[in-house]
Amino acid sequence: MASVFQRLLQIQFAFQEELLRKNNVVGVAIGYKESGGVRTTQPAVIVLVEQKKPNAGLNEEDKIPAQINGIPTDVFESGPIHALSSINPRGRFRPIIPGGVSIGHYKVTAGTFGTVVFDRKTGEKFILSNNHVLANSNEALIGDVILQPAATDGGQNPADVVARLERFIALNYIEGAVDPPGPTQPTPGGGGTTPTPSGCDITDILVSISNLLAGLAGSEKRVEATKTTGASGSAQATSTPPVSTMTATASAANVKENTVDCALVRPNDANMFSQEISGIGVVSGTKPPAIGMRVRKFGRTTGYTEGNITLLNATVNVGYSTSKGPRTARFVGQVITEAMSQGGDSGSLIVDKTENKAVGLLFAGSNAATIFTPINAVLEALKITI
Repeated sequence: MASVFQRLLQIQFAFQEELLRKNNVVGVAIGYKESGGVRTTQPAVIVLVEQKKPNAGLNEEDKIPAQINGIPTDVFESGPIHALSSINPRGRFRPIIPGGVSIGHYKVTAGTFGTVVFDRKTGEKFILSNNHVLANSNEALIGDVILQPAATDGGQNPADVVARLERFIALNYIEGAVDPPGPTQPTPGGGGTTPTPSGCDITDILVSISNLLAGLAGSEKRVEATKTTGASGSAQATSTPPVSTMTATASAANVKENTVDCALVRPNDANMFSQEISGIGVVSGTKPPAIGMRVRKFGRTTGYTEGNITLLNATVNVGYSTSKGPRTARFVGQVITEAMSQGGDSGSLIVDKTENKAVGLLFAGSNAATIFTPINAVLEALKITI
């Protein structure tokens, strides 16, 4: 076996420069070949790539040969490799601001800069996150200033103003509207008052109703859960009664439903914002969510995390903190993953682990789950592309 590995080392030394010149290749090593995710006893030259791609999608010069001088090769998807320096996503980033770090409306505690996007008509560069991060849960004015880092992370107005609110999709609340001030004219100076903390850092699910079966069957009905008020005064889900005692009701009968929690800001300097997301890299294209899909995100509070998608077509009631007190917004068509976020991660882009494609926009969560909106719903609502 020693002679076999000596041969592998010779092959590696002789050919690694050629391999490293290929697009997508980030390293070369020796080891054992894998088959179906299981390591075999077959020694091989291992080529590390940012992303595995089918041969049909590669130029001839970028393809990895099945063997080199009679020695088999194997391809290992390592992803982009970075020095593991201590990146503080709550810090102040200059001159370049990567995705996944602290950002927020000057009156919001903190949220996450999701990703760079582009207007479908004009091609203009905008920054994507949630309404409750960038538009203060409907209470902002178009033109209001956006801070990086956000207020709770030390951001100051005007020293840390990096963008202004461009547009947002208004939230519909069950208890009564907190109407947008009017998305028409920018506010001179973008406000300028002392930041007062609001919803992003404490957004939680109050009730989760995953109407997966109804949605897959094409039903317009939703199962309604009863709520009660606990000692803290916040709404809590009661224990779920047997299915036979539940009453199916039209979900939209008395409640205006939401499909997205999203907003755009216009950067003061478009070159300041990077398309690269910390810990993930540059995202290319989109992909619909699927049960069991492994996804990841980089957010202001928990940094890089991964989780599996567990539920589709979820209807959830989400709590928001507003100037008029607690409000609840009902969302439909949402996706639930294993717990992979905390308060302040709102606005993070959800990315597919295997292809690095955008899957959704994170906006809510609890200790047991993370909630995101399918990315195509967000892109359509704001008329943007990634």
